[in-house]
Amino acid sequence: MSKYEDFKNSIQKIADVGFASAVLGWDQETYMPPKGAEFRSRQLATLAGIAHGMFTEPTLEKQIRELAADKTLGVKEAKNVELTLEELDKQKKYSSDFVEEMSRSVSACFSGWNEAREKNDFKVFSSSLEKLIDLKKKECELLGYTEHPYNALLDQYEKKLTVKDVDVLFNQVRAELVPFVKKIFAAKQVNDDFFYQQYDKQKQWDFGIEILKQMGYDFEAGRQDVSAHPFTTNFNARDVRVTTRTSENNLSEMLWSCIHEGGHALYEQGLPAEEYGLPLSEAVSLGIHESQSRLWENNVGRSLAYWKNNFPRIQQIFPEQLKSVSAEQFYFAMNKVEPSLIRTNADELTYHFHIMIRYEIEKLLLEEKIKVAELPEIWNAKYKEYLNIDVPDARQGVLQDVHWSHGSLGYFPTYSIGSFYAAQFFAQAEKQINGLKNQIEKGELKNLLNFLREKVHKHGKMYSAQALCEQISGEKLNFTYFMNYAKEKYGKIYNL
Repeated sequence: MSKYEDFKNSIQKIADVGFASAVLGWDQETYMPPKGAEFRSRQLATLAGIAHGMFTEPTLEKQIRELAADKTLGVKEAKNVELTLEELDKQKKYSSDFVEEMSRSVSACFSGWNEAREKNDFKVFSSSLEKLIDLKKKECELLGYTEHPYNALLDQYEKKLTVKDVDVLFNQVRAELVPFVKKIFAAKQVNDDFFYQQYDKQKQWDFGIEILKQMGYDFEAGRQDVSAHPFTTNFNARDVRVTTRTSENNLSEMLWSCIHEGGHALYEQGLPAEEYGLPLSEAVSLGIHESQSRLWENNVGRSLAYWKNNFPRIQQIFPEQLKSVSAEQFYFAMNKVEPSLIRTNADELTYHFHIMIRYEIEKLLLEEKIKVAELPEIWNAKYKEYLNIDVPDARQGVLQDVHWSHGSLGYFPTYSIGSFYAAQFFAQAEKQINGLKNQIEKGELKNLLNFLREKVHKHGKMYSAQALCEQISGEKLNFTYFMNYAKEKYGKIYNL
């Protein structure tokens, strides 16, 4: 066995432990009985400690550093070693005790969040979240940062992304998107009443499965289940699972979570399985990951072309509810722009206001300018400021997202970045795929999926997010693509 093969085998064993932990995490959010939470927390903490210990073992470190100096390695092999060494140097900053403490805290926080949502009481969640935020502050110090502690957390999800970068993007949102949305608010509103009738959950579920299959999601390499907060998880490229949620009184819940999570899952199923456990089998960044879900959800799933094909089918499933509705009316309704409480249900324009709110709150927490106990009050004030709506309770406010209970501070900005990447990538797909709109109108999505497989999925972490964007579109991330897309689409819908 060569040194590289020996290294590969060691890294894949560590991945085995990590993915075993991921299976337990998936179970925790889908099927685990409530009384299992205490021991699940212990199990996840133990596995996290084992994986960390295996990765930071001195013999493996010596092996990785020797390989990093080996100039005879192939391009892919060298990249796997380079990225593994980079991750090792970061992980060495954590002690096993800290890793296990973080894992226990996350499990306790997630359980607290679930209970708080059930009771609609933030105080139930407050103490466990406060402990987790304190740990995240310690983590920033362990990792090190320049200028702002939040940069240490941003870097975990979107490498080299900084507060300055995010501030520039959100300044563009304020300067260009906010005035455009105000014009929409002043225009005649579209009707979406028919979305909020009684829709049988099982029929919705079955249609969601049809949608996923049409997109190209491989059910022999995945499955769909129900969770409080829709998500995608993977244990390898041949086992990628999605979850959704359905509401009998809101058709949009299931539709957009299926398409959105399906976009994430297609990315994971398209990553190179032969690189299992190694960096080249992983998504390059959360922003690029989100670009895949947003491209499918918004640029495809909320397009008129998509529903020219799919509306007759959903009308057949729900004839009474949709008997007086046309495909164009259905398209207008799904793209209604209005202030809303719930981020995951927001339209694709005001969605970015939801992200700005969370970004600003996270920065304030890291700067220690606010306390965890003050979050509901601050949250509610920002929703009034940005969206001019009153938050009625914690469940529809500060408790709506699962991310903080996972310790995922620094994650939210990638949602907006992903939407901006999506607009840029889809514009390029339209240039390169002849008659793409006509194909979508016929329900033929294979060429678009192949484009994404070739341009994004197959590369794993071979290139940085910035380099990948330049390869695909010839330029760096450019907010103008999103604004052009928004103006063209919504200008027609609202007769601006």
